[in-house]
Amino acid sequence: MNRTLSFSQAIEEALAQAMADDPSIIIFGEDVPLLRRNLLARFGDRRVRGTPISESAFVGAAVGAAMTGLRPVVEVMLVDFIGVCVDALLNHAAKLATFSGGRWKAPLVVRAACGGGYGDGGQHEQSLWGWLAHIPDLAVVVPATPADAGATMLAALEYEGPVVYLEHKLLSDYWLDYMGSGGRSNVDFDVPPEGASGSVPEKWSPAEVGRASVCRKGSDLTLVSVGVGVHRCLEVAAELDREGVSTGVIDLRWISPLDRETVAAEVRTTGRLLVVDEDYREFGLSGELAASLLESGVLHRYARVCTEQTIPYARSLEDQVLPNVGRIHAAAGRLLAD
Repeated sequence: MNRTLSFSQAIEEALAQAMADDPSIIIFGEDVPLLRRNLLARFGDRRVRGTPISESAFVGAAVGAAMTGLRPVVEVMLVDFIGVCVDALLNHAAKLATFSGGRWKAPLVVRAACGGGYGDGGQHEQSLWGWLAHIPDLAVVVPATPADAGATMLAALEYEGPVVYLEHKLLSDYWLDYMGSGGRSNVDFDVPPEGASGSVPEKWSPAEVGRASVCRKGSDLTLVSVGVGVHRCLEVAAELDREGVSTGVIDLRWISPLDRETVAAEVRTTGRLLVVDEDYREFGLSGELAASLLESGVLHRYARVCTEQTIPYARSLEDQVLPNVGRIHAAAGRLLAD
């Protein structure tokens, strides 16, 4: 029988289940003893540790810990700060298995918050999953629902290589509570209710790595996204259905490995693809999907709604830059009119 949990609760519960089953899983990062105090109380300070504010130091330490047989979950507060420690991922964790002929592995999870929509500016609201997925052998996952949040966390913990696990702040009750403080209680964050809380299983099972989810079928248009974008797409799809347009929605879940086959199968039916990507437009996920379909011989009409520039601080400007329901609906209309 299914239960209802918040997005953050689902992740923590999946972590607790995995830690109970596997003593090699440890967690460390900035403010971790406070943020994961329930896990600290249950598993102790040898497995749940705080660190100094030095991403390059503790992510580098996670690579070494993974090489010795541990399975670290290392928390970088915001994905924007991964730039500080990217050498550990780009030149070490992601290349270790290839350079050692498979003799060494780095099974670690880097957990970070991502995404905008609450007025924190371009150094704190980026998504960056396309940039990270560009690195060979670095897995990147972006769940959209509590059920997927727990299942993909379990999959990431069992994966035999490095995984970047990104949770959108508009789905996280911890982040929503934080963002609503400091004089921002009068700001509307446009949170998708089906993402921030939802049905979850009684016991967690790992999701299949690299497998997308077809949220709804359509015959006229296919919308593809991840994270908060999935919920925006579902809202637009419902509006288009009322207008007589049969609209499908795919939740990629994983940026890398990327489930090109599922997208191609759906677009073969509809002939139209609209990618909604909160990451930057240039050289990213949206272009990769278009190229993949052409390479597989799927002829289609194509459009994308992405973050076009550095995210402005002002909320009114931010709303014009990030993908939202209005921009997605307008792009769908242009695509259907072609």
